[in-house]
Amino acid sequence: MSNEITIPEEIITNKIYLIRGLKVMIDRDLAELYQVETKYLKRQTKRNITRFPDDFMFELTKEEHETLRSQFGTLKQGGHSKYPPYVFTEQGISMLSSVLNSDIAINVNIQIIRLFTKMREVLISHKDILLELEDMKKNISTQDERIDMVFDYLTKFITQEEEKEPIRKVGFKTKKG
Repeated sequence: MSNEITIPEEIITNKIYLIRGLKVMIDRDLAELYQVETKYLKRQTKRNITRFPDDFMFELTKEEHETLRSQFGTLKQGGHSKYPPYVFTEQGISMLSSVLNSDIAINVNIQIIRLFTKMREVLISHKDILLELEDMKKNISTQDERIDMVFDYLTKFITQEEEKEPIRKVGFKTKKG
């Protein structure tokens, strides 16, 4: 694509929120990235609602919306919609490019999906590291038990040696000693 737009990863990452245990992006942030009005994005979503099941897109509750608004600090009057926003999961974001059908939407979607994939890979690698550490911890505790057992045997052996009567020398005795 000749008119390809590249958005820095930090900008996209800062627009990803954890809501209801899911990584999501808010409709107005996506509209800004796609360079369309939020009402257009919402209208296209509503027209194609069958493409957006609950695990792709959902509307925030009033409480979630208020919590989210409070995170942004003081808002100027009329600066944000009075209606709770739609939030989109990775799959919903992927579906958006087909309903918006613009080169910018497609290009931005590719960047967002690549970022979600990268985040998932990081999480998986961290999980693998955690599993390896757990295995090492188990091995270390097993080794500790074995070392303790060796020390117990050595302690028993030494105390048994000390308790024995001195060994009398066998053999010919001289008058010197």
